[in-house]
Amino acid sequence: MRRALLALQVLATPVMAETWPALVLQSEHPVEGMRGGNLSGLAVCQGEMWAVSDRDDDQIYRLDTRYPEWLAEAVSLHLPQPPKTGLPWGVRMMGKAISPLRGGDLDFEGITCDAAGNRYVVSESHAGVVLIAPQGNASWLKIDAGLVRQARASGMLLHFNALFEGIAINPQGNQIWLAAERERRGLLTLHKKQSVWACEDSCVIMSEAGPQQPPPQLKAKSQAKDFADLAVFEGKLFTLERMAYRVCRRTPATGHVERCWSFANDALTAARRYASAYGNAEALSVDAQGAWIGVDNGNHVRADGEARPVVYRFAAPPGGWGARS
Repeated sequence: MRRALLALQVLATPVMAETWPALVLQSEHPVEGMRGGNLSGLAVCQGEMWAVSDRDDDQIYRLDTRYPEWLAEAVSLHLPQPPKTGLPWGVRMMGKAISPLRGGDLDFEGITCDAAGNRYVVSESHAGVVLIAPQGNASWLKIDAGLVRQARASGMLLHFNALFEGIAINPQGNQIWLAAERERRGLLTLHKKQSVWACEDSCVIMSEAGPQQPPPQLKAKSQAKDFADLAVFEGKLFTLERMAYRVCRRTPATGHVERCWSFANDALTAARRYASAYGNAEALSVDAQGAWIGVDNGNHVRADGEARPVVYRFAAPPGGWGARS
């Protein structure tokens, strides 16, 4: 009886926000010129900053970062029809139905690049990945159908608009990580096998569900745990966790959390807050000096009147990203 009462007490206890060391904001950069707005992915490729919007199917963006307000320069894409990846008919049809309202069918949600300068863009609505060579020609990666099959067997990719939300690749360009957004969220990986990207033993690294309490500044109810983007730096996997307003360092092989850092203090000041109960951070890029975090503000205007997408620059934690404290 005592054990049962304790269990009930635990279930009745509200989910509390976790406390993590805070990242310090160094600068912020409104982005001008994204046709569809909705900045949803960032990557630094051979010294250039690139971005994608989940409203644009036919272009990605090179960001001119020479001035405090950045300018997005469109780079056209010419893509063949998306391949079949194993998503069920119902999920695919929901994507098609919403695309006229969203402004695009492909729903680009992340961008990454390898050391050779190849860029990789993940399409949420098709659970596919676009390869953009340095010369600009674009094609769809050939991905083993086992990826989607294993993800769905683990409880991921079951709901429309809750599919792949982030992507990262190792510098060698032979291993990709993908983030399943929510309900359930998870991490998956693919290895390049000649011309096909396939699972080795398993594509699924981790899968989890449950509530996430937003930072107290939002005064919002708990939401489903989520991933918004991924980055690889110095052999570690970094996750952008939108509802928690944090960046976490994880073990690439297992997804185990090694360390997390909050960016809520500076991102949720009164002037930078949006009239939304949800997190807005969608894009992540990590380097030795810090992290770039991009905000997909949708149709929301910040309290200070800023209506454009914004990219924040946070300093690396004391001791660097590999520090234990």
